[in-house]
Amino acid sequence: NSSSCPDSSSVYCCLQVTFSLIDDNTTLHCNHTKGADYFQMYWYRQLPGETIKLIVFTTSVNKNYDFGKFSKDKFAADRPDVFRGTLTVNNLQPGDEGLYFCAVSKHSGTGKRGHKTKSWCLV
Repeated sequence: NSSSCPDSSSVYCCLQVTFSLIDDNTTLHCNHTKGADYFQMYWYRQLPGETIKLIVFTTSVNKNYDFGKFSKDKFAADRPDVFRGTLTVNNLQPGDEGLYFCAVSKHSGTGKRGHKTKSWCLV
């Protein structure tokens, strides 16, 4: 929901429907115009009947992406620049069917009490 994002006029929400064959790879794209300070990108997946789970955390400044519990053989991510990112799902299987989301965030600096705050936008 872009209305919860600061300056939501620059957030694009779109539905990307992808149909691919079993054993193929498919690539999902995420773009934003929030600004260069939104350099963190998160990819999530929600399978039918399950909760949403973080697949990978990426930044445009460090290519050592954090896949957590997810396999780098199954998923690949790329950040060509701060405004764009991709998630590739390799060797597609019926169990990969679900909703995939990306979100961007930034660190907005140190607050009065010395801790960092974040601004989030679901793209």
